[in-house]
Amino acid sequence: MSLYLDTAASSSLDSRVLKAMAPYLSEQYGNPSSPHALGERAAKALVGARTLLAQKLGARAHELIFTSGTSESDSWALQGLARAYPKKKRIVVSALEHAAVMETCEYLKTQGYTIVIAPVNREGIVELSFIEHQLKKHSRQTLVVSVMHASNVLGTIQPIAAVGALCRKHDVLFHTDAAQTFAKLDIDVRTMKIDLLSASAHKINGPKGVGLLYVRDGIKIEPLIFGGGQERGLRGGTENVPGVVGFAKAAELFDSKKFLRLVGTKERLIRLLEALGATINGSRNGLSNIIHASFSEMDARLLVAYLSQKGMYISTGSACESKSGKEEASLRAIGLTSAEIRGSVRFSLEKALTDTEIEHIKHELSKALKVLR
Repeated sequence: MSLYLDTAASSSLDSRVLKAMAPYLSEQYGNPSSPHALGERAAKALVGARTLLAQKLGARAHELIFTSGTSESDSWALQGLARAYPKKKRIVVSALEHAAVMETCEYLKTQGYTIVIAPVNREGIVELSFIEHQLKKHSRQTLVVSVMHASNVLGTIQPIAAVGALCRKHDVLFHTDAAQTFAKLDIDVRTMKIDLLSASAHKINGPKGVGLLYVRDGIKIEPLIFGGGQERGLRGGTENVPGVVGFAKAAELFDSKKFLRLVGTKERLIRLLEALGATINGSRNGLSNIIHASFSEMDARLLVAYLSQKGMYISTGSACESKSGKEEASLRAIGLTSAEIRGSVRFSLEKALTDTEIEHIKHELSKALKVLR
């Protein structure tokens, strides 16, 4: 039996999404910047996709810029703002931010920026009082506050509407990484006071290599890629028309109610993991598809490798951060010890699990723990 339990890293491509993309990979191959009929059809497809995706955010279509994914969008949001507002040299980020944000901040530190890390509690919820204090004291010097909507490691959902309200009150820009929540949870950039937002297609059964950056009207942002004036002159290069079409189709098809109902499977899996001696990390009330757990006296890398051989696919955490070693800092931020971090794994669900599948997980995981300890 094969079980994919790593959807927070990437989800499967919906066959209906692939079908929607197919014409733009074959007969409708025109460049959307070309003036002929093939180019016009491609341009029309971009307009339709942009409109649909903007509706998912309560945004205007022209406020969306297509990118290669959330990592590019995150990095561009911070670097583009830094170049547009060069006098503001202070950035506030939560301790759980994705490597795309954290590593961009590390680079900006070398350019003279002060990076302030907002602490989180044991559940991974950012401390609003800390952000408020920073904004009261340093609003004029602060370029942006970046707090992800939900942690890709722990599944913790952040109070981004409250963060947005604080930022708007103090006239500071607010960016959020919504890779794990776009199309899954309700997001309205107007009511939540979000100025910039990053998202990508491959977390919602869309294609890899395509994402978006929402930039609210009136906010200046400098391009990172120069070229032929595409994307309102903000991101040069021929647009990924098949990918964008697939992104929009995935967002249209994604069943957020079905996603929320995964909480039932999540609770069953939590009870199983605790019965096997695991400690659950972060908030239990986070995203309905993510569980982060620690096993004592265990090397999580060996556990992942062992289960992979059995056709069960879990993760030690973020696919991006596990390569860069950045994840440990975020886990330490919620108070995990070195031993707990070493033995921590992430389960992330794509669908509800049957009784047979739950029993299979119990069987294989029990065996793995006996063999590897």
